[in-house]
Amino acid sequence: MGKTSKAKSDAGSVKTRQKAALNTPSPLGEKATRDISGELNALLSDILALYLKTKNFHWHMSGPYFRDYHLLLDEQSDEIYATVDPIAERVRKLGGTTLRSLGHAKRLARLSDNDADFVTPDDMLAELREDNQRLAGFMRATHELCDEYGDVATASLLENWIDEAERRVWFLFETSRRS
Repeated sequence: MGKTSKAKSDAGSVKTRQKAALNTPSPLGEKATRDISGELNALLSDILALYLKTKNFHWHMSGPYFRDYHLLLDEQSDEIYATVDPIAERVRKLGGTTLRSLGHAKRLARLSDNDADFVTPDDMLAELREDNQRLAGFMRATHELCDEYGDVATASLLENWIDEAERRVWFLFETSRRS
């Protein structure tokens, strides 16, 4: 086979692969796959937004408690980021498709960005605390949906992530208290 024929053959197989449906089997059914995948994609978008905001505040922290706050936010951002792949993979295990771009994530995110040139350390901690509280609430609502469909695997993952979000809220609250 000549180089031209091989290139045409390879191009044809790429087109075929691109058209192939994902068709991951799921015992939960089409409606459950659609609904749970949609909620998980929204959570994934929120988690990406919260991760970037936490890193933003970590990078731009200042003041007398710089080191402690800087390390706290680094630890929290690592914990948040650790949920990204498991959520996306759970969507795929259910037979759904997940985020494909930053634009897609931005359209689904319910947590807001903070592009301010300067944010005080107290305001950073308060904003992250509120975002983590909201995230835990979104996770609880997704857990309820999973319960409705009998998706115990996703519900189990969510229970751990809710606990982690609540721990972050607690640390942010206690860190921002003044004696």
